[in-house]
Order: sequence, then structure tokens, then C-alpha cells
Amino acid sequence: MSLFDYSISELHKKLHSKEISVTDLVAESYKRIAQVEDKVQAFLTLDEENARAKAKELDGKVGKADEYGLLFGLPIGVKDNIVTKGLRTTCASKILANFDPIYDATVVQKLQAAETVTIGKLNMDEFAMGSSNENSGFKPTKNPWNIEYVPGGSSGGSAASVAAGEVLFSLGSDTGGSIRQPAAYCGVVGLKPTYGRVSRFGLVAFASSLDQIGPITRTVADNAYLLQAIAGVDKMDGTSAPVDVPDYLSALTGDVKGLRIAVPKEYLGEGVGEEARQSVLAALKVLEGMGATWEEVSLPHSKYALATYYLLSSSEASANLARFDGVRYGVRSDNASSLIDLYKQTRSEGFGDEVKRRIMLGTFALSSGYYDAYYKKAQQVRTLIKNDFEKVFEKYDVIIGPTAPSTAFKIGEKIDDPLTMYANDILTIPVNLAGVPGISVPCGLGANGLPLGLQIIGKHFDESTVYRVAHAFEQATNYHKQKPVL
Repeated sequence: MSLFDYSISELHKKLHSKEISVTDLVAESYKRIAQVEDKVQAFLTLDEENARAKAKELDGKVGKADEYGLLFGLPIGVKDNIVTKGLRTTCASKILANFDPIYDATVVQKLQAAETVTIGKLNMDEFAMGSSNENSGFKPTKNPWNIEYVPGGSSGGSAASVAAGEVLFSLGSDTGGSIRQPAAYCGVVGLKPTYGRVSRFGLVAFASSLDQIGPITRTVADNAYLLQAIAGVDKMDGTSAPVDVPDYLSALTGDVKGLRIAVPKEYLGEGVGEEARQSVLAALKVLEGMGATWEEVSLPHSKYALATYYLLSSSEASANLARFDGVRYGVRSDNASSLIDLYKQTRSEGFGDEVKRRIMLGTFALSSGYYDAYYKKAQQVRTLIKNDFEKVFEKYDVIIGPTAPSTAFKIGEKIDDPLTMYANDILTIPVNLAGVPGISVPCGLGANGLPLGLQIIGKHFDESTVYRVAHAFEQATNYHKQKPVL
């Protein structure tokens, strides 16, 4: 049995009683990486020397304090678009292949304060643009359940590393489903917090009004531990919300009696596979048996979410990625004959096809003569989508549906069809547009033996209720105990 088969609270007790050491945990992580990384390819950079030194330092603290934080000494992986001081941060892009940041993201500082150990930086779709991890500028990550399949994206490395047992938990980022969809594909738990709940300072921006950092773990309780550590207002992030962070663990009561669940008909309709639909209906039956009630509702503007999202996110990306020009940091082209040529050559050589596609789409949407027709219109539709959620939440506590329309697809199957690939996020995107929290928890396996995810969506800053429902469902089922065999 791996040490990573234990929960955070169990490992905390073992460390406290000196049954195991931090050095043991870190050694376990690198041992597992050595065994499976050539198959999974979840990591872009490993920080073994520093991690082992940090483990030794933390072991020296054991027994010298009455209390340690619950994350004390635990190994974590960090998505490669979250900056880490002195540890290469590439966003899985060739344009940042040599970038070593000079500061830590706020979430990284908080993890250091909690005395976790960073094992390395995790693979992703380049600049978080993609749903399969095939858009990485370096290598595709594979799904631990079947390495012929994608792990989802853009936080594919974050989800795959946890599913494969390489780290206990990881951080991802979610712009349109990039935590929840790979969590569903890899059979783990992934939360996108409310926009503003977790600081974005030090997260390399894709779409600033949508991006949110969140935790990926094996269980709901572990997820709550990790969010507790990273949530909170940050003076370095103007979009971080000055809202108190509750005790998430106290919400894990297992009690959902009287809970009112809304099930949008749009989330079980056209485009959603039968397996995904049936797994949600089965999950609702479980929650119903525990005293919750559910009704079908409508989120009528959901059908416009995909077009709205790709216009807004691409517009923001075209502005955010303008800074990568070969002048200040990152890779610089050697073939330029002038300043303009330097910009052109660097960006042509450094960015991948998907990033270029979105920059061009965004630049077009923001250009003179098209701004009102596309960008402004998309912002107006975003407001309608947000209003749909608020209307449903007047009467219901949570919204439930599938995380993704199906199980994971094969590597290479959709890479040449961007529109089909984009449609894969149809169930997660509305949550980002509305800024509300959403979690994906395992809810079964498809006929191909790959995991299915249940998505639970809550009101603004009500992660506690989301966790309560997710935990109750998890405790009533055994889906979270199923693991891939590598």
C-alpha cells in the first residue's frame, strides 16, 4: 500500500507520531515518478534536490512544536503556469522555455507557509489553452487509466499526477473547465472556486476575468484542506474578494437532508452521452435516498456559453499574451533583422498553433468595426448567463449535472477538429462565465473503463455547500476508491 493511499488527516497523524517522516513521503513521490512518469508524462520540471533538502529540514521540526499545519510535510505538484521563484515556469510553451521567475505566486507562498514540499511543475496545454493536454509545447500527458487516452486539459498534468499516485495533491487553474474536466477524465476530485476566492497573483494570465486557481485531490476532504490553505483576500490581486474564508471541514457532515437540487435540462440534453446522463441520474437517486430533493430547471442562455466564452477568453488572451515579445523575458529569436521582425519571429517560433489561433480570434473580436458586434455582445450575453444562475439559486441550493459529455477520448482523435474539441467544455464553461464555484467528483466508469465525473455547482462563495454535497455523495459510494493500474 502506498503512503499516498492515506488521506491528508491520516498522514498528518503518522507524521505527528513519527511513524513516518517527511523524507519518507518525498522519497515515495520520486520513487513513484521513476516508476510511471515515462508512461504518464505529467511533469515538465522536477525539483528533487530542493524537495529532499526541504524534507530533511521539516523532519528536524517534528517534535519541537505542539501543533503542525494539516499540510505539513506533504508533497504537492504545481501547474506550470503558476510562478515559482527560481523553479522554471514555462506554461508548457517554447516561448518561456528558459524562464526562471524571481518571485512566488501568492498560492505558492501560502503553501510554503503551510510547509508543504513542492515536487515539481506539471504539464498543461500551452498557456492553458486546450481540453486534452495535446497542446503542450513539449509533450502530451497521458491518462493513467489508459495511456492511449487524453487526461483532459488544460490541467491534464495536475489531474494525471494525482490519479497516478505521483503526488498527494496538486494545484491547477480553471478558465473554462480546466480543473473539473481533467479531474473527471482522471477519476479524481477537482474544484474551481468562486472567482476571487483564491488569489491570481503569480498565475500567468490566459483570460483574467475567468482564470481561477483550485485544488485537485483524491478525496473531497483533502480538497477542502487544500482550499483552506490557499483561499483568502490578497492585496497583490485587485480581483481577490474581501470575503471571510469559512472552515470548510466543518461542512463535511454527510447530511444533505432537505437539500434542494436543480438539474438543468440543457445539461442532460443534446450532445451529452448516455453514459454521462445515466451516471448523473444514478447520483441523484443516491442523494435522494439521503433526503435531498431535485427538480429539472432551465438555464436558457447556456446554449450561447461556448461562443461567448471563446470570444471573451480569446480577446483577453490577445491582450495578455502581447507581453511575450522576446524583449523582456523568455526566448528571443536569433533571426531578427529589426525590432518588428524580432516580435514577429519570436512569436511565430515560440507560440503553438492553438495559441496563435486564439490570439488571432481575440485580436479580430477587439478590432475597430467588430468590437460592438462580437466582444461587447459577448459581454452582454455573459450577463444573461450569470442571471440564469442567480435566478435558479433563488430557489435551489446547488445545481448538478455531468462534468463532461463523455469519458476521455483517444489521443489524436480530435486534435485536428478545434470546434469539436471546444465543444468538450460545454458543461463547464457557463460556471466560469458566471463566476460561481463548481466541483467534479468521480461518479462511475464508462463501458471503456474510464472515469465519469459529476459536477456540483454552488452559489457565489458557497464552496461549503458544494463540499457538503460532494462529500455526502462520496461517502455513500465507492467511486473515489477506484484507481488506475499502471
